[in-house]
Amino acid sequence: MYIVATFRHSSELELAICELERQGILAAAIAAVPLMENAPQEMRVFDTIRHSDGISMLDSPAVIGTIGSVLGASLGFRWAIGPIIGGLLGLGAGAALGFVLDWLINFKRRKKRRRREHGADVVVIVECSPDQASDVRHIMERWLAIGIGQLGSG
Repeated sequence: MYIVATFRHSSELELAICELERQGILAAAIAAVPLMENAPQEMRVFDTIRHSDGISMLDSPAVIGTIGSVLGASLGFRWAIGPIIGGLLGLGAGAALGFVLDWLINFKRRKKRRRREHGADVVVIVECSPDQASDVRHIMERWLAIGIGQLGSG
């Protein structure tokens, strides 16, 4: 059975591993894996099915462009250019305005967005027998594990 826990990279992690070894868990049965930080990703205009950054830059231009095209077509009946050209001009102007607004809003958010303080820096995986599992969990709880999970039953 495996007990999996997450820790901050601190002295509590080292003390938990030392105490596990004192309780009879072999060093070969303990794996501590440090988590790597994600590199910042560039914001994309077009999201695909396989890659999405959670920020869509085309929703606002579509909505404001539609509003602009309706207004342009309606007012185009009074203008010399006609409703079709007025609608197309309204669509272009509305889409451009929506894109600029979306970009400015997301640019401000991106500037404000600081790296979140993630809770876990290291994942510790301990292979143990079912009768040792409660002791291992207790040791990890005592040394301030952020989260503890169990793989396998026993």
